[in-house]
Amino acid sequence: MNKSELIEGIATKSGTTRAVAAAALDATLETITEALASGDQIALVGFGTFKVSERAARTGKNPATGEALDIPASKVAKFTAGKALKDAVNK
Repeated sequence: MNKSELIEGIATKSGTTRAVAAAALDATLETITEALASGDQIALVGFGTFKVSERAARTGKNPATGEALDIPASKVAKFTAGKALKDAVNK
């Protein structure tokens, strides 16, 4: 499913237009992005949790040359599925 298919599904289930559904989805994604960028965690009971995790600096290897290279520390967004979502997927 891509973004336009998701928008269509939201519009159908909520009984709104595609434009309203697209605006709602864009606002939701922007809010999640802003919250994660500021270090907050988002918990949607039954669905899951979005949070920021830290990756330590490490040494990697260039697969083409085998040369060692330093990979800097970084922050990554992570999603952990909630129980209701896990149960729905495993039906």
